[in-house]
Amino acid sequence: MFQTSPHSRWRRALAVLACWLPLQAHATSADRDDLHDRVAACAACHGEAGRSAAEDYYPSIAGKPAAYLYAQLTHFRDGRRPHAIMASMLAWLSDAYLREIAAYYAAQDAATTPRSGTAPAATLEQGRRLVVDGDPARELPPCGACHGESLLGFSVDGSDAAVPGLLGLPPEYLAAQIGAWQTGVRHAAAPDCMLQIARKLDATEVGAVTAWIASRPLPAEHRPERLPVAPTTLPLACGSIPEAAR
Repeated sequence: MFQTSPHSRWRRALAVLACWLPLQAHATSADRDDLHDRVAACAACHGEAGRSAAEDYYPSIAGKPAAYLYAQLTHFRDGRRPHAIMASMLAWLSDAYLREIAAYYAAQDAATTPRSGTAPAATLEQGRRLVVDGDPARELPPCGACHGESLLGFSVDGSDAAVPGLLGLPPEYLAAQIGAWQTGVRHAAAPDCMLQIARKLDATEVGAVTAWIASRPLPAEHRPERLPVAPTTLPLACGSIPEAAR
């Protein structure tokens, strides 16, 4: 299948945006019933129903926890997560509108993008140890302590507490997000536990962790776990799950 370049996708998104935003500025809830049409600008980069064909640049967002997607949308809109295109697209949208978009994508079937390539066995083993066991000597928790042992993430019923899954994402995208935390470009709700974790990893460890996560097979049911209540403890204080204590 022909793949468009990242730059052409940006141009396409901007073209859709130019037509889309004026309509949204004057729309009412009564005449905004077709969510498929309302997320047309999103599909230009993130793919139909949120399943991206260019994961290195634009992640699939289908099936992610609604609360997590809503948090990211507000972060982009309010400047906590810098991105010129996303900020422009979201600047005039209300919290209620963004919650509807988040719920739409959360309800979609998650992407199952095939992965290609591999890393040396030693690199994968280093990544496995860090992901599964962490490094207690450096107070570096295993990824599964927050993202779940399956690394599929979770959401809490009736709450904005949510952690995204990590499976199905390529190592390049995962490494870019860790790098964004390390450099202060990306932030989560304070206290930002991912900032603390990312800054404890060196470049070799980032490569190993992301390679191992990306090498994991996707289960047949690739959705975040739904929990009736938030976890009672976490390895670090985390603003995304304020109900939990360290």
